[in-house]
Amino acid sequence: MDILGTLFSQGTRKIGMIVPSVVISEKHSDSSEITEHPVQVPGGEGFAVSDHTFDRPSEVVMEIGFAGGGSLIDGFDTSTMFDVSTGLKLGSSPREIYQQLLDLRATKQPFDVITGKRDYKNMLIRAIEVTTDKASENVLMVTLTLRQVIIVETKGKNVAPLENQKMPEVSGGTVDRGTVTPKPVNSSILKRGKDFFNMPIDQLINYLSGK
Repeated sequence: MDILGTLFSQGTRKIGMIVPSVVISEKHSDSSEITEHPVQVPGGEGFAVSDHTFDRPSEVVMEIGFAGGGSLIDGFDTSTMFDVSTGLKLGSSPREIYQQLLDLRATKQPFDVITGKRDYKNMLIRAIEVTTDKASENVLMVTLTLRQVIIVETKGKNVAPLENQKMPEVSGGTVDRGTVTPKPVNSSILKRGKDFFNMPIDQLINYLSGK
């Protein structure tokens, strides 16, 4: 493979602006949540009724690898070259690439992901798993779990002025009234209520009957 073939073949998979050297596996997951509530029927038997469903965020798990710094092709040093599509140095060390993934996760900013089967929008890194053993000491083997962020657009609605509403206390929106001082409770009302409940039963009957 020539150098241009190597550069362009790497662009088939991307995590944000990071391009893996190899993709070992991709696991795509799309599911829906179906809500249920129990229903009791005459006779004592019950069953669950599904009344609503909504889609959960899409998720993809990618097992990927990054070559260590140095040559991608025998006899050709790529340690100082840059990927024309990402601007990242091709010869980055495993430590540098690992830090790039950690920084991407820390930004909390959604990004695009390109896989072999599907392109994703508004993805975030949920988990980064790295295993190093004697066979992968000089490379970076990573399992990334990426989840989609569902972005919902909201729109404001104009409401008629309060003076044009029949029942503004019900249909009107919230109004900033500033600092409101609560009114003190009328002590005479409290006193009458106390006297009412402390009234002997015969006096209470006469009071209620209007005598």
